[in-house]
Amino acid sequence: MRRYCLSDSQRERIKAFLPGREGYVGGPAADNRMFVEAVLYRYRAGILWHDLSVCFGDWKNVHR
Repeated sequence: MRRYCLSDSQRERIKAFLPGREGYVGGPAADNRMFVEAVLYRYRAGILWHDLSVCFGDWKNVHR
């Protein structure tokens, strides 16, 4: 497992709180897990959005 990634059990515990779930009003989320991991990485590393690793995708779109 990568250092800043969620484990499968952690993901299961928070998925009910994320957009895109059944009964959620609004559009489906493209990749909740990647978004949450990007947020965790950002805060743990103490970096700005534009300093995110490329493995999280384009920093301009990760928080949309």
